[in-house]
Amino acid sequence: MLTARDIMSTEVFSVGQDTDLKELAAIFVERKVTAMPVVEEGGKLVGMISQTDLVEQDKPLHIPTVISLFDWVIYLESEKNFQDEVKKVTARKVGEICSREPVTCSPETPVSEIASLMVDNKVHLVPVVDDGALVGVVARLDLIRSMGN
Repeated sequence: MLTARDIMSTEVFSVGQDTDLKELAAIFVERKVTAMPVVEEGGKLVGMISQTDLVEQDKPLHIPTVISLFDWVIYLESEKNFQDEVKKVTARKVGEICSREPVTCSPETPVSEIASLMVDNKVHLVPVVDDGALVGVVARLDLIRSMGN
């Protein structure tokens, strides 16, 4: 049975939390990748960043609907969602917009399980982590290549 170790790419493009978003955009274009792991010193995985995260930063800010009653302001929508949107729109570093709980697998994870992770979580890239350290990634194309073996 094939595992992540058998099909993963070990030459991984990654960025740090302090990477500037303009620099990130250039990396996406230059490397022709759609997502990258976010790592700390020593290779510890802390999140994932995708082109979608970057594009979402350009979407218009949705101002929540409020009702003013006497001296009170009542939000008809979640104020926290609005605060989260403001943080994303004003972000300047990868660490401010990356996903903090990425879907991961271990080197021993069977390929069939990785396929399920991708489909169930709607992700195209799964970091392979061993003892907290990033050791590779499995992309959809890696899965497709493995079907020929």
